Amino acid sequence: MTEDKKKKKKTKMVNITINIPDIYDKNIQKLIKMNLMPSRSEAIRTALREFLHKEYDNLKLLDYFEENL
Repeated sequence: MTEDKKKKKKTKMVNITINIPDIYDKNIQKLIKMNLMPSRSEAIRTALREFLHKEYDNLKLLDYFEENL
């Protein structure tokens, strides 16, 4: 095992069940067919990561973290 692999920690994954509108799933399947996403899970993780990052930036802009110390 290389040093880089030893240093990298595996992110613990948890299984969740969600319900999404059919049109979302159809569009995710299109992204998979276009080889833009490898799987549904990765598409949803990417969308969630981008949403949380955006919301975090919005909260910083609103000084949320300073007010709640």
